[in-house]
Amino acid sequence: MIFDLLVPVDLATDLIERTASTPATMRALQSSLAPAFLLVGIGSIMNVMVARLTWVAGRIERLEDKAEDTPSDSAQRELEWLCQRRQLARRAIMFSSSAAVVISIVIALLFVSTYIDAKIGTFIAVLWVATIACLITALGFFLRETSTAARGSESFRN
Repeated sequence: MIFDLLVPVDLATDLIERTASTPATMRALQSSLAPAFLLVGIGSIMNVMVARLTWVAGRIERLEDKAEDTPSDSAQRELEWLCQRRQLARRAIMFSSSAAVVISIVIALLFVSTYIDAKIGTFIAVLWVATIACLITALGFFLRETSTAARGSESFRN
């Protein structure tokens, strides 16, 4: 009885009718494939970024432990270099995570848009562009981290 008051029967019937169409569901799934593959790619890139960040963080901890016993100018320079790399990697991961969240919203909206009458194509396009912008920014930070890593490690070795 209370359920009948909360959800009108016409609304429930309309929802079932809209989502019962197999061709409409197939269109929704097909339109979600490209963003889903992009999401997989973002996850793979993030895996590499997190691995690098983990290595940098571990190296910082080892250097800080060593610096407590015998501080050196070379170790201090390496710590500064590693902290710069850590900051770049963190930013890359943050923007990659943002891209993953936005593309997940795009996937959900593409699926929902099959069943609603509202025209949300422009909104979905804006979210797609935002995803790509976040991903480009993340890759830019990742490029800076890898170039910083390639350029600086040899100058700290004794």
